Amino acid sequence: MAHDPDNDNNFDSPMVFIIIAKGYEEEGGEGVDLHILLRAPDDDSAVREALNALSEEGFLEADLDQIGMINGAPDEEPHASAYQGALEGEIAIIRFN
Repeated sequence: MAHDPDNDNNFDSPMVFIIIAKGYEEEGGEGVDLHILLRAPDDDSAVREALNALSEEGFLEADLDQIGMINGAPDEEPHASAYQGALEGEIAIIRFN
């Protein structure tokens, strides 16, 4: 799923976003800290796709705290493999317990 940026910025590499969130699997339950990595043409699309992926994974709610772009492949796991998955069109959800 390759997209061109919707703005005037010209990027040499794919736009990979990271969203820092807290997801809730049970109503009134304790939240799970999450990092979501995905490719998207803009931040609005990234948020929509991330929320859809969380819903598919069984999360009832999510609080999205921050969104940003990753400039270059991370060196450390689990973000390095999640970044590679995002480049291949996957939406990677990293859970922190």
